[in-house]
Amino acid sequence: MAALSFTVSGITETEKDTIAVCYQCMNDKHPNTVDLIPGAYRDENGKPWVMPFIHKLEKEMLESPNWNHEYVIFLGLDPYMTLVPPLILGDNCPALKTGRAFGIQTVSGTGALRIGAELLARHSKFNTFYLSDPTWDTHDIIFSYGGFKNSRTYRYWDPVKRGLNFEGLLEDLDNAPENAVIVLQICAHNPTGCDLTRDQWIQIADVMQKRKLFPFFDAAYQGLGSGDLEEDAWPVRYFVQRGFEMFIAQTFSKNMGLYSDRIGCLTLVLNDGRQQEIPALKLMMTVIVRAMYLCPTRIGSELVIKVLQNPQHCEEWQKCLRKMAEQLKEVRQALKDRLVKLGTPGSWEHITEQKGMFSFTALTRKQVAYLAEKYHLYMLLNGRVNMFALNNKNLNRFAEAVHDAVLNCPQYRCLCNLFIGDQSHDMTIAVTVTLNHKIK
Repeated sequence: MAALSFTVSGITETEKDTIAVCYQCMNDKHPNTVDLIPGAYRDENGKPWVMPFIHKLEKEMLESPNWNHEYVIFLGLDPYMTLVPPLILGDNCPALKTGRAFGIQTVSGTGALRIGAELLARHSKFNTFYLSDPTWDTHDIIFSYGGFKNSRTYRYWDPVKRGLNFEGLLEDLDNAPENAVIVLQICAHNPTGCDLTRDQWIQIADVMQKRKLFPFFDAAYQGLGSGDLEEDAWPVRYFVQRGFEMFIAQTFSKNMGLYSDRIGCLTLVLNDGRQQEIPALKLMMTVIVRAMYLCPTRIGSELVIKVLQNPQHCEEWQKCLRKMAEQLKEVRQALKDRLVKLGTPGSWEHITEQKGMFSFTALTRKQVAYLAEKYHLYMLLNGRVNMFALNNKNLNRFAEAVHDAVLNCPQYRCLCNLFIGDQSHDMTIAVTVTLNHKIK
């Protein structure tokens, strides 16, 4: 009889830390616990919020006698695949009009990234991918598990000036090998909040065209960078105009609040004359999808279809996006003002210069651990904070805690032992995360 045996390997310290701090927060029952980790919208009471028109549409849909839970075909619902790519490419995109761009429905943006990564790794000459440093930590897992052999980074965050290291970014892309896949976040960069200007995007396109690099856009936050769907889509549309072939991962988790519905799209743009290759590409993607999750989900895709088919619903959606973007600006300004008023050491200009739902606070790992231990305020260990989680009830407390951490944290040491029990599988996983690797 075979004995069950596992070798734990290939898991980075960052991955362990992220998993551990999420469970640590979930298990902290202190009444003042604030979860600043998930990338999700929260109302003034710190509660999840459903866009009013989405709530109404969902109620109508579920009460319809024709509603069912039937399977969706492998690559998604036809209306969905018709309506979603123009959201990022534009209604008048030549690539769409000439039939050399198309999209498939995926299990959120993560699924779009993974399907795209596996398609490239299995069926193309690409084996090296580049991520911004830092990036969403799941990016590396997705591409590595998708079959890519070489993981590299391009410089993005400058910890000294607390902003974008654009010179380093260009230099790293200029030194990238031909046919490398470059993962680019179009707006509301996760985790830094540092977005590129149009002039900077043009310079990136120049280098990538010269070096023959392949763009894979992650459009996770379209509409939440500027508050405008069209403005945030500009980098992708510019690259199409320049003649790039590309993959684009889209999702409605953040900008429509359909987090657990897992609604995404992988959009491909090919060069003119390659339209005849699309059936083969769709067949290859179908095989990958069938092996991974068989088919995408229904309820969220039906909601997206209803929104995008109705101009009134589209306008309601964009009003919600503008409201959310404005709320982010107000929270950023309030936090910076409070830290300045407290006299917190250091410059805090970066908080209001950043865009999107995340702020890269520049707090150290020790300071982050201090905030969790003393104040029950949880964020990723790199100092990323979801600004939507801050409101009138907790912002002052958060600012005062940060002030304390900056002043008093140098002597702080912390080791957290976290035990995650899963009784349904009769197993216990022990996870130990060292929040300060120089513990004495």
